[in-house]
Amino acid sequence: MPQLTLDQGTVHYRDTGEGEPVLLLHGYLMGGRLWEPVVDRLAPDFRCITPDLPLGAHRTPMNPGADLSLPGIARLVADMVAALDLPRVTLVGNDLGTAIAQIVAARHPARIGRLVLTSGECFDNCPSPWFRSLPLTARVPGLLTLVFQALRLRAVRRTPFAYGLLTKGAVPHDLIDDWMGAYFADPGVRRDCVEFTRGFGPAALLDAAERLASFDRPTLLAFAREDRQFPYAHGERLAAIVPGARLATIPDSRTWVMLDQPDLTARLIGDFIRSTPAGAAPADVTPA
Repeated sequence: MPQLTLDQGTVHYRDTGEGEPVLLLHGYLMGGRLWEPVVDRLAPDFRCITPDLPLGAHRTPMNPGADLSLPGIARLVADMVAALDLPRVTLVGNDLGTAIAQIVAARHPARIGRLVLTSGECFDNCPSPWFRSLPLTARVPGLLTLVFQALRLRAVRRTPFAYGLLTKGAVPHDLIDDWMGAYFADPGVRRDCVEFTRGFGPAALLDAAERLASFDRPTLLAFAREDRQFPYAHGERLAAIVPGARLATIPDSRTWVMLDQPDLTARLIGDFIRSTPAGAAPADVTPA
């Protein structure tokens, strides 16, 4: 598995396919493999890069003192794009990765050719109501890890306070086993997760929403109509803020659009890239 050594630490990633680069960001206590169903469909035509961000399921702890706030993770993504020398990359976010992608686009837009935001944190919905207690939990030594112990039980994972609201389909236990294994394998990874979680809040995301009013790159908003954590109305709000942004509806899906609707999600992203030159005005994208 390739890795990059950045000022913040070592980041592992997957690099599949050839063509225009697409960087896909995942959510909290997850890893890049979540995007595999979409990568499988895009890789014949595009270079797909899926990092394991330091959000609790990464393999190597970050350097002591690394900035693991939301803006710090956004800076790490921007540094990764630069280190890989990805000019005009299409940046794709989901779940917390959507929040990170917004901050990257707002603060570090130089190498961003297109922006694709799928269902995830927007505005003050960060974290979502089901997980608002996490920052307080992380401030009590050892408590976050005690809470996450329950996620080792497959019966718990389907609950709203775990992964249950993220998909309409079966919970991907193989992936979650992998994520939990990474979290519990290394005290440095747990330290990183606790540090990030303590500062998890909406301030940087609200700032990004204001800055995106002057974002001039093609933008696609592909939101799930039935998402129970991240309202479809937030996609409509973003579409009214980002100049020229297009809003596409993903039916019969919750947050994990790459699992619930992989064909449509991949088609929306692929058609958007093909029909919209990086840096040019957005083209219409309508689900078939």
